[in-house]
Formats: sequence, C-alpha cells, structure tokens
Amino acid sequence: MLSDGSNVNVITQLMIFGFFLCLDAFLYVFTLLPLRVLLALLHLLTLPCCSLGGSRLLQPAQVCDILKGLIMVLCYSMMHYVDYSMMYHLIRGQSVIKLYIIYNMLEVADRLFSSFGQDILDALYWTATEPKERKRDSIGVIPHFLMAVFYVFLHAILIMVQASTLNVAFNSHNKSLLTIMMSNNFVEIKGSVFKKFEKNNLFQMSNSDIKERFTSYVLLLIVCLRNMEQFSWSPDHLWVLLPDVFMVIASEIAVDVIKHAFITKFNEITADVYSEYRASLAFDLVSCRQKNACTEYSDSVARRMGFIPLPLAVLLIRVVMSSVNVQGALSYSCVFLFYMGMVTLKVLNSIVLLGKSCVYVKRANMEDKLFEKPPTAVPGKTPSRTSKTSRCTAPSGDLSGDPWSERSPSTPFCTSIPPSSSVTTQPIPTVISNPQAETVAPPATSPTSTPTRPSTSPEPDPDTLNPSPPATPEQKEGDGTEGTELKHRTPKKDLLDVDRFTICGNRID
Repeated sequence: MLSDGSNVNVITQLMIFGFFLCLDAFLYVFTLLPLRVLLALLHLLTLPCCSLGGSRLLQPAQVCDILKGLIMVLCYSMMHYVDYSMMYHLIRGQSVIKLYIIYNMLEVADRLFSSFGQDILDALYWTATEPKERKRDSIGVIPHFLMAVFYVFLHAILIMVQASTLNVAFNSHNKSLLTIMMSNNFVEIKGSVFKKFEKNNLFQMSNSDIKERFTSYVLLLIVCLRNMEQFSWSPDHLWVLLPDVFMVIASEIAVDVIKHAFITKFNEITADVYSEYRASLAFDLVSCRQKNACTEYSDSVARRMGFIPLPLAVLLIRVVMSSVNVQGALSYSCVFLFYMGMVTLKVLNSIVLLGKSCVYVKRANMEDKLFEKPPTAVPGKTPSRTSKTSRCTAPSGDLSGDPWSERSPSTPFCTSIPPSSSVTTQPIPTVISNPQAETVAPPATSPTSTPTRPSTSPEPDPDTLNPSPPATPEQKEGDGTEGTELKHRTPKKDLLDVDRFTICGNRID
C-alpha cells in the first residue's frame, strides 16, 4: 500500500519515465521522420541509376515512412480549411454546463479514437508491405490509406476542439469553467478507487494515465501559443497564464497520486509493482533497439499506451504555422536552428532513455529474455500454439529460417513477440531422458548395502536411496514426447503477464 513518501516516489518515477517515452516518440515525428522520408524518396529517384539487387523497389520500413509522410502532408493541407478562430468563438458562445458536457464527451471520444486508430495504421502498413506471394484478401492499399488519412484528420479535429474548450476556460472572466473542468479530474477518483483492480488492469490504467498527462501538456502548449499570439507575444500575458497552467498540472498530478494510492490500498497491491511496470516499459525500449528488432519504437509506445503521435503532431504544426510568421533569411535561420535543437534533444533523450532502460532491465533480471530463442520442435509432434510463426518471429542473431527475413529490421507493424508473452516468466527446463541408463545393469551390492536405482550422474543422490516404482507406459511416452513443455501446466499469474503490444487492453495480432 502507498503509505509513505517513498512509495509515492515510485509512482512519480513511473510517470516521469513514461512521459519521456511519449516525448521520444513525439519528437521522432518532427525530427527523424522527415529525414527518413527524404532518404526513401532519394532512393526511389536514384533507382534507375542503380542496379536492382532485389525484387523490391523500397524496403518495407521505407514504404511505411513514405506513407506516414503522405498522411502528415495531406492532413496538414486539410487542416487549413478548418478555421480555429471560428471554432473558438462558437464554443465560447455556449453555456458553462454545456461546455462541461462537451468536454467529457470529447475525452471519451479521444479514448475511442485512440483504441482503433493504431489498428487502422497497422492494417495500412501490413497491406503496403506484404509480399506478393503472401497477398491475402483485403480491400487494397488505397482504401486503407484513405481510411488512415480520414482517421488522422478526424482525430486532429477532435483534439482541436479539446484545445479550444480549454482555451475558453482559460479566458473566462470568473474561471468557473476551468474550475469545473479541474473538478472533473476528482470525479475520476470516484469511478476508479471503488472498483476491483488486478495488477494487469492497474498496468493498463497507468499507461493510460501517462498518455493522458502527456496529451494534456501538449494541449496546454497549444493554448499558450494561441493566447500569446492574440496578445502580440507579450511577456506580461505569459505571467498571467502560468498560474492557471500550474494549477491544471498540479490537479492532474494530485488526482493520479490519490487515485493510485487508494487503488493499491483497497486491492492490497504493493508499491513494488510500479517498479516492475517501469521495467516492462524499459524492456520494450531495449528489445526494439536490438539489431534484429522488428518493430519501430514509436509504434511500440502506441500499442502499449494507446498514444498515437500523428494527429497531435498535425495539430501542433497547424497551430505553430498559423501563430508564427516566418519571413526573411534570419527567420529561416532561426527555424533551422530550432530544428537542429529538436534533433539534439531527440538524440540525447534517446540515449538517456536507453541507458536507464538497460539499468531497469538488468535490475529486474530480464536481460536473458532479450536473447531468448524459440524452443525447437520435437520430432513427430505438432508444434504448439506458442511456437507458431507470427508476423515477425526472427530471433536475435538467426534470420535464416524465417520466411519474412527479407523485411527490414525496422518494419513498424511487426510485433516481434517472444515465445512467452510474459517478460518475467523463466524458461522451462528441458527434461532429457537417457535411454542408455535403462539398459545398464546395476552394480553388485553387498548384503548390507541398500539397493539403489541406476543413476545417470556419477555422484550419489540422496533422493535415489529409496527405489521408485517402475514407470508406466503412459509416463514413458510422456517423457519422450513432452520433454520441452509441461502437459497440464496452469497459467502463471505473473505481474507482467500481459501482451507487450496492447491498445487500451486489446491485443493486436
């Protein structure tokens, strides 16, 4: 139970670590994604001058990068037809109670959009990069692409309405709407603390809280940009906004701490589970940074936390471009320096996160899972469901037996799920039967000696002093065919026995 400051510190460390994970995925859209798109287009343009060494024009990762870039460009062009000022005054004309209801509906709609948004993007990436010999019955790349563009545009509009409602609350005279919206966070305590939570459900709720907190920070940034533009970037108005900004942030932090404290108290969950949650997030990062990793880290964060950076990035670019006027060579030089600063921040953030993640993984004794190979199939036995080939099952250092080995290691939609879905379950020891031990005659014994069972090890074992009954044919058959797995093994209720790629609790295969 959370009863002292050290336990509250564990929750804060998890939230901070998750915040920087979301920040890393968000900065990737602004910094590295444009460079990857340019490299992919350059490779496509210089293709006639180069010899075609393979059957593909572009690697699967390059195809996904180009698709992301096209979605960003089209959605940004469509956002120009949405008038932010008209939307702001339309929302401001509504009553306080109506705005409160609208804001609650927008929060529910944002969760629903995030739940199936990654499914739409994954379907697009899968259809665009699937080999021709493995083509399945689908609606095609173009319909999937149009669905993805439509989704990102609608989600960006939804976030814009949220930002406009928050902006109206900041600019209201009596701050009544802002007070009601802040009190809405405390209503969340009522709907959470009196429910029964398992450790896996608490993990999903923690990821959802991290995503909501990061989204709230971006919304506050958009509100500050719009207000500063209206007051000609006056520093005096910034000091007027900062108290309200700090009030909103403090209320969210207080609500999260109180909510998790009472949930762990009523469900008798120790605070050490948050360290394991942090280790699981770190394991996702480290596993996606390996040489043969089959998923992009930004997509891993999206599946884990339900955070999709594309709609938020489109809205932020739209607000920044409408709020800041870039004219002249000096302005473009400042934009270039700002871009280089973001690239530097992205690289430094990735380095620090990778170092911290390695420490957390090693502290949780999970480093062996990074190099775990799938179990070999027993001759004459049907492979189990856990050893079936998934979208990308390439083990570390071995890609020869994978029919999907032609895919790039950075293909985003591949899941690269290890043989066991749990990141803390230890591998099952292999039982090896020695057929020669059954044919060797036992040594001669003296009359005073105790008869012993033949043993395959040279050293005597205290457990072999008492003879065991002969094995039945069913047991012998089970020892020969079920050497690598237990026949009636009950599922282990591990703290982290959840799928590492989820969206709001829904598995993505």
